[in-house]
Amino acid sequence: MKKEKIAPICKVNIVDEEKVREARKNLSNKDQILEMAAIFKLLGEPTRLKTILSLIDNELCVCDLSAATDSSVSAVSHQLRLLRNARLVKYRKDGKMVYYSIDDEHINNVIQKIKEHTEE
Repeated sequence: MKKEKIAPICKVNIVDEEKVREARKNLSNKDQILEMAAIFKLLGEPTRLKTILSLIDNELCVCDLSAATDSSVSAVSHQLRLLRNARLVKYRKDGKMVYYSIDDEHINNVIQKIKEHTEE
């Protein structure tokens, strides 16, 4: 059985008010925190994450995404609806075809960075 390392804890209960004040600046926007948590929750589902990863530097239709992710067209369509509602993906119509891509470069960069982190 592998032994887990125990994280060090404070031996003395002294609070650095300035550091706490700085840290709280990142926590001041409650609505933003809830939105960020919802995005992380969305990306925590494997089919949605595979869909996002498939769309990095690609524009794909539902059938292509279905084949790429080994999921049914129905399942992919459902996941795309959730991802669109969260503004993580966008679509473009070309005649009867609908093509999906990552909504903006911010999402693309974040996913790429997380992917790189897991490859280290």
